[in-house]
Formats: sequence, structure tokens, C-alpha cells
Amino acid sequence: MRTAREKIVTLAEAQARVGEARRAGRTIALANGCFDVLHVGHVRYLQGAREQADVLVVGVNADASVQKLKGPGRPVLGEQDRALLVAAVRAVDYVVVFAEDDVTRVLLALRPDVHCKGTDYTPETVPEREVVRAYGGRVAIVGDAKDHDTRSLLRRIRGG
Repeated sequence: MRTAREKIVTLAEAQARVGEARRAGRTIALANGCFDVLHVGHVRYLQGAREQADVLVVGVNADASVQKLKGPGRPVLGEQDRALLVAAVRAVDYVVVFAEDDVTRVLLALRPDVHCKGTDYTPETVPEREVVRAYGGRVAIVGDAKDHDTRSLLRRIRGG
């Protein structure tokens, strides 16, 4: 079994591992997110994504991307710490940190069979849905209802 640190790979390494898995007849899922302050909603999302395929690759937004998407004071944890926490989740096979604001480049590089998004999306609102459909993949909405989020957790921690 790989350690969490060994699960963190470059995009090129992920491509090679995905290629090996495909040649062995395995299916691939991709989930992505900021994962700033890992919580139960994240774990359920990742478990749901893993149920969609044999191999789960997770894209973790780089720090600059998180700051742009989430605003001042974010991320709370740096990208390498966030990647390591995600990699420590048993359902996860590989983690790739990506710098872009969306996961299109990772999708095109890996061409996963399934692109998994959380329940705050619908199949029609997934930003990358057309990219996924264009190469023949599918979109799956996974995880539990979006009643866990980092913003609310941080507010509670800060006493607000």
C-alpha cells in the first residue's frame, strides 16, 4: 500500500499511472476541489467519487487558485498540506495539485471515465461538463447534501 506522500504525483505521473490502469481494464474517476480544512463533507464526496470507478485521482487547487476562488485569508492550509490530507483518505489513489482556476487541463490530460462533482452542482451546472462529454466521459454528482462547508466551519472556529 502506498503512503499518502507517495500518492501525490505530477500531472505527467498521473497520466502514466492512469494509462497503466486503463491497460489493465480499470476505470478512472476524477474529483477536484480546494479541500481547505478537510471535513466530513469532503470525505463523503471522495468516497462517493471512488464508488464511480476503480481508480480515483483527485485534483487539488493550488494556493493562488484557492485565494482567487475563495477570497482573502484563504487557503488556511497550504497546497502541499491539503494534498497530503486528501491523499491520506483511503478512497484516494492519486492527488495532483493544479494551478488553474478550473480542472479542464487535468481532465484533458487524464480523460477520466467519470468526472465527479459534489451535490452543490447538478449535471447541467458542472462547468467542465462539455469538455467531459466531448471526449466521451460522463459527469456524476456524488457525496452527501451540501450541509458541510469550510466557510461555515471557519466561522464556527472563529466564534462568529
